Amino acid sequence: MTEAPALRPAAGRGPGLERCHGSRLSVEDGALVLRARGRTRRVPVGDGGAARAVFVDAAPADTGRDEPGRPGAWGEVRLQDRDGTQVARIPLGEWLPEAPALPERAVQGEQLLERTGVAGLLKAVGVPLHVARDRNDPRAGSGKGGALLGPGPAFPLWYWCVRGVAGTLWFSAFTVVVFSDTVPAWLVLLLASTALSGPVARLALRAWTRLRAGRRGVTVLERVTPGPAAGTGATVRFLRETEVRVQDRDLVLRDLGGQEYWFARSGPHAVTRLVKVLDGTGRPVGAELRGPGEQVRAVFPWDLWFGGEDGADGWSRLCGASNLAVSERRLSGKRTWLKGPVLGTGVLPRTGRDARRMARFPGTAAGVSSTAVMAFGNLFSVIQGARVADTAPGPAAVAVAAGALGLVLQAVPYAVHELRGRLVLDRPAAERTTNEEARR
Repeated sequence: MTEAPALRPAAGRGPGLERCHGSRLSVEDGALVLRARGRTRRVPVGDGGAARAVFVDAAPADTGRDEPGRPGAWGEVRLQDRDGTQVARIPLGEWLPEAPALPERAVQGEQLLERTGVAGLLKAVGVPLHVARDRNDPRAGSGKGGALLGPGPAFPLWYWCVRGVAGTLWFSAFTVVVFSDTVPAWLVLLLASTALSGPVARLALRAWTRLRAGRRGVTVLERVTPGPAAGTGATVRFLRETEVRVQDRDLVLRDLGGQEYWFARSGPHAVTRLVKVLDGTGRPVGAELRGPGEQVRAVFPWDLWFGGEDGADGWSRLCGASNLAVSERRLSGKRTWLKGPVLGTGVLPRTGRDARRMARFPGTAAGVSSTAVMAFGNLFSVIQGARVADTAPGPAAVAVAAGALGLVLQAVPYAVHELRGRLVLDRPAAERTTNEEARR
C-alpha cells in the first residue's frame, strides 16, 4: 500500500523555518488535517465535507509572471461538498518547497499536483480531482469561503500583534502632533515608546528565532557540505552555510542565505533518484535530484559541490545516506546543462553584495519601507523631544533617548551584518580551506 503524503511548505528562512519544521497537510483517519504553528484544522471528507476537488490552474489576472515567491500565481485546489459549496482551498504555491526559487508558474498542471503531493493526498482520501484551466470555469465555483489550508505566516502571531498595536498608536499620536500647535508631554512619550517598540520587537524576533532553532528535534543522518574545485569563486559564507541534510523523513537543501528547501523522502511525491550528469567527454558537470515522473527538483553544479578534494567523499555520503537510486546520463552532441529554471542554479551569488542581501534577516512584505518607517519614527521622536525640552525637560530627555536608542538598534545589526560579510564571510575561501575550518 502506497503511503499517503504529508505536504511540505514552501522554503523559508529565519522565523519562516518554523513552518518547514512543523507545518504539514496530511491524511488522518480519512480526513484532511492541517497542522501549522501550534494549531490543528480538520476537513472531513465525504458527506458533510469535501466530496470533490477542482484544481484551478490559472494565475490571478493582477499577478506578474517574473517574480518568484507569489503563492497565488501557482493556482489553488478548491475542495467542495456534494452541492458544490466550497469547504476549503489549498494554495499550491505555499506547498511547493522550491516555489521561492522559481519564476511563477514554472511548473503547472499535473506536474505541479505531483510535486506538491496534493494529487496523492486527494487520492488517499478518495476525493476525485478535476482540472479547470480558466477561473471562469463553472466547476471552479466562486472561490469564496471555506478554510484556507496553508502552512501559515512566516512571522509568529505575537510579532504581528506588537507591530500592529504599536503602529496604530504611533500613527494616531503622529497625526495629533503634526496638526497641533502645542504638544503635551505624555503624547511625546507615547510617540517615542511606540516608535521604539518596532526595533525592539525585531530584535526579540531574532532572539526568538535562535531560541526556537536550538529546540528543534530532528534526526540528521548525514550532513553534506560543498567540496568546491579551485577557481569556482567559493566564499567562506558558501562553505559555512550551504549544505544538504539527509534527515529521517526529509532531504533538506540549505542555501547560503539560510533558506531551507524540504523534500519528502516517502510518499508518492518523494524524491526518488540522484542522477550524475556527464558532458560529451565523460566529465561530470552536475547532479540532479529527481522526484515523481523524473521531474528535476534540484540540481548541484558539480564543480561547486563535488569538484574539490573532498567532493568525491561528499557525493558518496549523499548517495549512501539518502538511499536514493543513483544513475548517470551523458549529454549528447552540443547539448548543454541546464535547460529551464530549477532550484540550485543560483546557489553561489555573483557578488558579495548579493550574498549579504540573501543572508539578511528576513523582513515583512513591506520590505525596506518597514525599516524606513521605523527609522523615521525614531528620528521623529528625537525631534519632538527637543521640541518640548523647555516645557517638559524630563519627558523630553526620555523621548530623545528612546529615539536615539531605536536608531542604534536598527543601525548596529545592519552594520555588523555588512562588516562581517565584507571582512570575513564574503571573501574567497582559501583553496586548501576545509569545510570544517570554514564553519569554525
